[in-house]
Amino acid sequence: MEGLIGKKIGMTQIFDDQGHRIPVTVIEVGPCPVVQVKTTATDGYNAVQLGFEEQKPHRMTKSMLKHFEKASVKPCRITREFPLAEGQEATLGEDVTVNIFEGIKYVDVSGISKGRGFSGPFRRWGFSGGHQTHGGHSKRRVGSIGACTFPGEVQKGKKMPGHMGAVNRKARNLTVVEVRGKDNLLLVRGSIPGPIGGVVIVKKALKK
Repeated sequence: MEGLIGKKIGMTQIFDDQGHRIPVTVIEVGPCPVVQVKTTATDGYNAVQLGFEEQKPHRMTKSMLKHFEKASVKPCRITREFPLAEGQEATLGEDVTVNIFEGIKYVDVSGISKGRGFSGPFRRWGFSGGHQTHGGHSKRRVGSIGACTFPGEVQKGKKMPGHMGAVNRKARNLTVVEVRGKDNLLLVRGSIPGPIGGVVIVKKALKK
């Protein structure tokens, strides 16, 4: 399996055998039941749909309830699809646990970053600001945004105030410090996107 669905628990620190302090993020990964198996014969490609976190049945549509009932799986709040390599097989209804990351050194973690609402250019883009003294009137302003007479318009992509955060971000090549299969926990070195309790996708590192 390429990856699993998880939830960010928070950050802490652990110590190795030499007494060095290691900052880690604790992620609750799985168990993820197999909700649907897609094959080349039926769908044109090989993949599995995994679920995460139980959902109350009355909060789901009848079609989704039938979808989970077909796989003999309790309704899940989140579902994601992961590709399967040639030759790999998955059984409908089986649980995939964090133990698939045993022996894996690096992982990629993606999630939705914290939403910051409407923010100014200094917070959003890290502008340095104008003169604070000697009669400066552009202390925290964007400044001129227009072009010359030609083309005489604001160019697309101009860094300006606007909605900040709440976008999909990926932290690549995070070192796997520990896999605790009994508690469904994965400890990775460093920080990952999203708030505490946010849903993340953990995959085996693509570049390492």
